[in-house]
Amino acid sequence: MMHHIVILLHRHGKFDKPRYFLYEIAEIWREEGLRVSVLHGPGSRVDADLAILHIDLTVVPDDYLTFVRQYPVVINGSVTDISKRLISTNLVCRGDGYQGRVIVKTNWNCQGQMESSLARKGPLLRRCANLLRNMLPWSCRAKLSNYPIFESVSQVPRAVWHNPDLVIEQFLPEYRNGFYCLRTWVFLGDRETNSICYSDQPIVKSNSVLHRETVAEVPDELRQIRRELGFDFGKFDYVIVNGQVVLYDVNRTPTLSNFTREEFLPRVRLLAEGIRAYL
Repeated sequence: MMHHIVILLHRHGKFDKPRYFLYEIAEIWREEGLRVSVLHGPGSRVDADLAILHIDLTVVPDDYLTFVRQYPVVINGSVTDISKRLISTNLVCRGDGYQGRVIVKTNWNCQGQMESSLARKGPLLRRCANLLRNMLPWSCRAKLSNYPIFESVSQVPRAVWHNPDLVIEQFLPEYRNGFYCLRTWVFLGDRETNSICYSDQPIVKSNSVLHRETVAEVPDELRQIRRELGFDFGKFDYVIVNGQVVLYDVNRTPTLSNFTREEFLPRVRLLAEGIRAYL
């Protein structure tokens, strides 16, 4: 029997841009004979064996949750909120006595890009408010293009402490062999890939990666966090500092960044096998 998988996107979302892992994984499923349907927003129910919640927003709207829970099996159905204030254990509060370096981030996932994009498509009043806010100093905005690092909390602009869309975290980098590191764990069901990227920049991004290698072992602490957050599919960015796991970010809609096809295809094929645990 041909299994049918439904992938639910945001009504304004795209599936192939940016380069989502799930888009490439779905192509593998189709090659293997699985039926895959992509839905843009909640609407009429399509019969399927399994649904995947693939909403590229920090907080999933209630109507999407109601719709997707009609299905017998839902991938990431309980991962409804991935805001920094919820998942971070390294938040710095004013007056808590923390003395080290700090980094300012958006409370929203992925620098608040998707929320800002939706604001530009909303009612006129919302679009105007979003435009005006983006003209303010960075400390007053909801979206940041970069995450600034400060040597101490005393250097953080006062407005940041009063901005509910920004958070302040301890800056805890992993530094090895003269390079800053970022570890990335991507998983679907019981299949996973785990790698470490090296950069000469303190904030490791895809365009600053100088070298990438596979790491076999995933820390038990990270697996426990995955269970607690209810993730079936996603990506965790983390580092190891003084033997301790420091979770930077979680993402239920990971992208392939600047991987070449030769680099990502073996990983995609491996991850695609993880769906069997749910069918």
